[in-house]
Amino acid sequence: MNGEGSLRERLVDVGVELVLSEGTASVGLREIARRAGVSHGAPRRYFPTHRELLSAIARRGFEELGARAAAAAATTGSAVPRDELAALARVYVTYALERRGMFELMFRHDLLDGGEQSGTPDGRGLREATLPMFQRVTELVARCPAQAPEPSAAVTAAALWANLHGIAQLWSWRSLQLALGGEGFDSHDRLIEAALDAHLGPTAS
Repeated sequence: MNGEGSLRERLVDVGVELVLSEGTASVGLREIARRAGVSHGAPRRYFPTHRELLSAIARRGFEELGARAAAAAATTGSAVPRDELAALARVYVTYALERRGMFELMFRHDLLDGGEQSGTPDGRGLREATLPMFQRVTELVARCPAQAPEPSAAVTAAALWANLHGIAQLWSWRSLQLALGGEGFDSHDRLIEAALDAHLGPTAS
């Protein structure tokens, strides 16, 4: 990687560190420049606006999540779509809990820029990083036995995604632990299985 590319990646690295340690509100071009040890104007060569900087950081998060999902799918060892969906669901919720600041930023499309300028130097934008996992979930849902009434696979996938996102957020806030205090819940795994059952139907006994 050349010096320009190395500096751009270093700036994104510092942004990721800031998001994880202090949250999205702490991420600014001047603070990133200070922590990276470069001039205050240096980040503007790569990220003319704050929105473009946040988008580059979010893209890194989608790449991390995608890599985890691919690894989980490769090690599932099952051709059953439901099994891969369960593996992806666990990856999604676990990532949310382990990388909370990044997870919260990644889906704030009101703050992000999906155009080419928010992507990598070869011009790939944030949109190309955001959609592949959802598309994979939709493909897997379409291969599961149909339930009645039958919405489209995309609608079912979107509802499942929303359910998993809610589990991740409410678990991180400890709201679900409070609500389920009398149910003996010490893990989110049972909630993930319940979400899969709700949207895909229970597995055959």
